[in-house]
Amino acid sequence: MQDIRCGNCHKKLGMGEYTRLSIKCPRCGTLNDMRAASPAPERPGAPSESINAEHSNCLLDGRQAPPR
Repeated sequence: MQDIRCGNCHKKLGMGEYTRLSIKCPRCGTLNDMRAASPAPERPGAPSESINAEHSNCLLDGRQAPPR
């Protein structure tokens, strides 16, 4: 978790995790609108999951079933 502080007077408003938050500071009255930053990809240039889902079945095309 991270501290959530007023952008004007830096008073601690709370702790937590958020995607979008709007909170008014009781000390100075500033309305603080905050959004979480998008997470960085695991590695630069990594293909998206939708591409992997489209091609997951084609890797086995043309292969023979294992002997029984």
